[in-house]
Amino acid sequence: MTVSAEQKEDAVEIAVSDTGVGIPAEKVAELFQLGAKTKQIGTNGEKGTGLGLILCKEFVERHGGTIRCESLVGQGSVFRLTFPIPQEKSA
Repeated sequence: MTVSAEQKEDAVEIAVSDTGVGIPAEKVAELFQLGAKTKQIGTNGEKGTGLGLILCKEFVERHGGTIRCESLVGQGSVFRLTFPIPQEKSA
């Protein structure tokens, strides 16, 4: 897993990437939806509930940010979290 951060104009983007099993394109759109059937066995056979990404989305959005996923089956995934940089208020 690799984690990186980069400032982009008025925001900071954090990228978390892996070289795991990847996620089929039709499942990527459902990753952040409550009730969607997106469970998948991980690279090491680990199981998940599917709630982690939903909670991440809620946290990110409550802080004014966005989250998205790019993935290729067999190659891995990149999750990008973007947060606005607060502007200083003039007195």
